[in-house]
Amino acid sequence: MPTPHADLRELVHLIGTWRGAGEGHYPTIEPFTYEEEVEFRHSGKPLLAYAQMTRRADGTPLHSERGYWRTAGGSGVELVLAHSFGAVEVAGGTAAGRTIETRSSTIHGTPSAKRIDEVRRRLTWNGDALVYDLWMDAVGAGLHHHLHARLERVD
Repeated sequence: MPTPHADLRELVHLIGTWRGAGEGHYPTIEPFTYEEEVEFRHSGKPLLAYAQMTRRADGTPLHSERGYWRTAGGSGVELVLAHSFGAVEVAGGTAAGRTIETRSSTIHGTPSAKRIDEVRRRLTWNGDALVYDLWMDAVGAGLHHHLHARLERVD
């Protein structure tokens, strides 16, 4: 495995596999809980490959997304994701200290995908614990907190 690129200094702590549990809510759905696994991998370039999957407690798949977390000079970070529900998200933000915050700049969906107008994310970590929150503006309901999870590093 190559050494992580020097520009990953603000993201290098994410490299590895994380597992844990979360909860979600939104005005248009019933509250729910989920289990999650997230992987951040590097190839020596100034980006992290990202794969995420959530499941219900009984193992039924819920959501998955794959893409890249890229550095963007200094503390800048960019996110490019494909979501399993038929949308592609492009976001930008900052990574500083133990916090990453992003806000979508573009979300495009397939003809059958639900409309998503904005996504905001905040990730924080402390040692082997990763906590994230996600806000979403979907189906015309406005921007609301949607997800909160706590994950632990497993490798």
